[in-house]
Amino acid sequence: MAKVFQYGFNNPNLNIQQFYCRYYAVSRIVLFVFASVLMTGCGVREKTASPFSITHELIVITVEHTDNFYIDADGNFSGITYDLVNEFARELGLDIRFMFFSQTADALAALKKHRAHLAVGLDITEEDSSNFILGPVYLHTHHQIAFNIKQYEPRDIYQLIGKKIEVPIGSTHEKQLKKIKLQAPELTWTAVAQSSEDLLEKVHQGEISLTIADSSHIKKASHFYPRVKGAFELDASVSRWIFPKYTEKRLIDSANKFFNRIMQEGVLGSLLDSYNGHYHQLSPGDIYFFKQKINTVLPKLHRYFKQAERLTGIDWRLVAALAYHESHWNANAKSPTGVRGMMMLTQETIQRMQVKNPTDVRQSILAGARYLLLLKDKLPESISEPDRTWIALAAYNQGYGRIIDARALADRFMLNPDLWIDLKKTLPLLSKTHFSSAIKYGSARGAEAVTLTESVRAYYEILKNSTTVRS
Repeated sequence: MAKVFQYGFNNPNLNIQQFYCRYYAVSRIVLFVFASVLMTGCGVREKTASPFSITHELIVITVEHTDNFYIDADGNFSGITYDLVNEFARELGLDIRFMFFSQTADALAALKKHRAHLAVGLDITEEDSSNFILGPVYLHTHHQIAFNIKQYEPRDIYQLIGKKIEVPIGSTHEKQLKKIKLQAPELTWTAVAQSSEDLLEKVHQGEISLTIADSSHIKKASHFYPRVKGAFELDASVSRWIFPKYTEKRLIDSANKFFNRIMQEGVLGSLLDSYNGHYHQLSPGDIYFFKQKINTVLPKLHRYFKQAERLTGIDWRLVAALAYHESHWNANAKSPTGVRGMMMLTQETIQRMQVKNPTDVRQSILAGARYLLLLKDKLPESISEPDRTWIALAAYNQGYGRIIDARALADRFMLNPDLWIDLKKTLPLLSKTHFSSAIKYGSARGAEAVTLTESVRAYYEILKNSTTVRS
């Protein structure tokens, strides 16, 4: 992982930078509020970036409230945009230094003066694009009006008039409202120094009527704020890196080579899936009942999940998410096929893990976690995280042999057997009779393995961002 710096400081957590985060309702992200070192006219900001051919660091410009680059619940930089630029810097063997601006116009002006090597997370107009070199498109975003389901759902732009609307200052969403105002002159809104995640929470709480956010972020928010829903869509946009017009050819070639590689190897698809791929899995009812049991049942089980983490090194919240999917945290659960207990262990697994009483909460949780670790360790070394964990979850549901069969089908269809995003395409094929000649272990309900994995991922995300859950 590349070494990351806030511009001008070596520690991104220093108080002088004055930023803190809040992730949905539970962590309260407020992105990147900075001290005077980043203000216009500061001498540090006026320094031109060293040529790429001799630099030891990659200087990257962004804005404070971009939707795909934020501080996560653990206080770390996160988001698709950050992950990509971090991987690029790591590949080049460079540290990263970020420069943050409150307005896109200021960020582009600094990039035009070569204050950085590239910019990420900026919405650039067609008129401005002639002053820069644009990298490949890596993300298509659809923007939606977000509203509270207890209030009236707006159907068109004219029904936005008179509503209390807030959007992040200097954001793409503010630009969209300015464009809408040309058609609806009476439209008003407030641009605030808050992230889309903060504003979606305010919609949920009824503090504001509406905001604009990426459709994927609204879908995520609905897992934490069930009263938030997306109304009609506005313009779509694309995400791409932006370089100064006279950037060295070596840097442009390196960036193009990087994107070609991650697209061909499926890395980009996996990254997009890791942020958004599982959020469609749970219904509002699933989420409601899960949150109820987080408050009522989980406190009684917490110590056992923590013990499982100490024993296996697997995040206790993932073990808890798996247990919830399997039994809804019911120690006496039993399926028609004979699997039993909190972790719904098969008779074969009970014997293998030497479980004396499968309905004993502690024994079941520890055995389930140990079995998941066994499956993770058994997977080929070529599979990296987080795919390793997701594939192990699928094996937990249908058995390791089904993973071997799904990997064989992935090879057959020119997919990457090491990526979960590709295996979840081939696992459902295991139930199709016309593929029986290509698989070793016979027909299986592979679609169920996909459902389990995606559901556990969604439950896990909720647990990671729940204020009522102890770490």
